[in-house]
Amino acid sequence: MAVQFAAETGVAPQDRFDYYWNQRGEWVEEPNVRRGGESGVQRVVGRDGQLLYAKRQTGHIYRSWLHPFGRPTVLRELDALTGVARLGVRVPEIVFCGAQPDPQHKWRALLVTKSLDGFQELEQWEAAGGREQYGEAVYERVLKDLAENLARMHKGRWQHSCIYIKHVFVRVTGEGDSAKVEVALIDLEKCRQRLTAYRAASHDMKQLRRHSSFSPTDWKKLVYFYETAFGSAIKGL
Repeated sequence: MAVQFAAETGVAPQDRFDYYWNQRGEWVEEPNVRRGGESGVQRVVGRDGQLLYAKRQTGHIYRSWLHPFGRPTVLRELDALTGVARLGVRVPEIVFCGAQPDPQHKWRALLVTKSLDGFQELEQWEAAGGREQYGEAVYERVLKDLAENLARMHKGRWQHSCIYIKHVFVRVTGEGDSAKVEVALIDLEKCRQRLTAYRAASHDMKQLRRHSSFSPTDWKKLVYFYETAFGSAIKGL
């Protein structure tokens, strides 16, 4: 077995894969068959009571010029999560990631991350009255934090590749001018590095525009904050 990443836990290193694999909880993403295998996400509880999300995969691989015979997709997501986190992009914290050969499915693989406690999908936060509760000044800070997280990711040449608005989470704590705004990105399974930062930026920003419901005014503000943080304009936004 090749354990790719493990945070400090009360479980012995040689037992961690089986420990998390045998955990059971509510399916938040029902298992689906694609990429020649099966993948799903369960909500489970860790030993310390921490809410966790466990992505469980069997035979679920991707191929690239570096891995022409296939590699478990959770390992690509691990690369992305650790890579963008080093750039200061807010993403879920990894608890465990590992893969092991399986005689029936070729691979079994796991990615376990901590819950983004207190965060909501951006559109759910708005629908629940967050924008009205905190006011336009705080909402602009939400847009600015989103833009800056995206720009940091793209300047590192990382392309999310699936940047739908449902993958943008927000948490606002405090009140008024002292309110703390935090934006996080999830679901980096398809994230990869491009040859240039501009290619990553152009792809993701155009994709976000197609798969979000920002008003024209809000989108212009987001683009302004983004291009300021990124350092150059992106054609077609």
